[in-house]
Amino acid sequence: MRYVLMPLLAAVLAVLGASGALALDLRAAVLRVDYETLLPISRFDLRAEDLGFAGAMLADEDNGTTGRFLGHTYETIHKATDPEGADAALDEILGQGITLIVVLARDADVLRLADRAAEAGALVLNASAPGVALRDEDCRGNLLHIAPSNAMMADAVAQFAVWKQWKRWFLVSGSNPADIELAEAYRKAARKFGAKITDERTFEDTGGARRTDSGHVLVQRQLPVFTQGAEGHDLLIAADATDYFARYLGYHHWSPRPVMGSAGLWPTTFHAAHEAWGATQFQTRFEALTGRYVKPEDYNVWLALRVVGEAVTRASTDDAMALRDYALSDDFELAAFKGQKVTFRNWNGQLRQPILLYDGMITVSVSPQDGFLHRVSPLDTLGLDRPESACSAFN
Repeated sequence: MRYVLMPLLAAVLAVLGASGALALDLRAAVLRVDYETLLPISRFDLRAEDLGFAGAMLADEDNGTTGRFLGHTYETIHKATDPEGADAALDEILGQGITLIVVLARDADVLRLADRAAEAGALVLNASAPGVALRDEDCRGNLLHIAPSNAMMADAVAQFAVWKQWKRWFLVSGSNPADIELAEAYRKAARKFGAKITDERTFEDTGGARRTDSGHVLVQRQLPVFTQGAEGHDLLIAADATDYFARYLGYHHWSPRPVMGSAGLWPTTFHAAHEAWGATQFQTRFEALTGRYVKPEDYNVWLALRVVGEAVTRASTDDAMALRDYALSDDFELAAFKGQKVTFRNWNGQLRQPILLYDGMITVSVSPQDGFLHRVSPLDTLGLDRPESACSAFN
């Protein structure tokens, strides 16, 4: 154990010497906006009461481990609200002098809250909203994106499919706005990596319960007929951001083809079975702290607060905008249990990170895939690249 601790102590002492060891008390907040939705298709996807907040608890512990050597303390408050109360909840957080805020909300609410926070000089870290526009024409200078965009997720799936030489896609999307946006991300990914969408269909959301005693019987009759006669394809891509139908596609597709996207093999930032690159110790600590398995929202919040902790340690400041500037600099990098250090795109505030491809049991693969090259970083093959982004808030 002594030999393991020596490098850590040396690193801490180096930071102490460089920073002058300023005592800092860091207060952050996690604001979660809860929306009325139907129950998920699977009981395994039932929402935990502490979703996201659990990741903050673990991040405070991790940040505090180094912070104790430096005289830094970390405290994160947790606040859940409905969409109507989100503005008031943010005002309450800002009223406590907190200017580092992790937000779990949908795109429109994240954008509005970021603008409201900017008036107080606060930094917002987006831990859930996937909209490409938030990283493009609607970007904000005080908004950093921990959550990947729809484009990053679609590109991760597309790279694996193309690597497998499964280049003919049957795209099935839902009818809700979020589904339509996700479907467009898959169309762009197909063009980007040389795949071809041979057929497209829309599965209409007619409302009602998705998980009933007879649900699987009805779907078993509907989906084979719905997918019958599709043009020749190697796989089915599902774009179902609202979790309405995609989980039923496996084994109900008319043709014997793999399913990817919102079911079958789907992209995620993290999952409870991921063990590579030291992730097992993250999983065991999370489970000991919470009594449950980790969800992507928990990991995203943990990662957002670890970004804050790393920036505080290295820059020795608690000023929100100074921490933002350090995070966007070439000096910033952070280990994230995914095989390589994560960094930020300094032109739109998006965190570069590998995307795990998960089948419900194991990490099947990780994108970017081998052979997809980029002049700056292979991670920039996922999502908007600098020449594609209309964001000017970080100029």
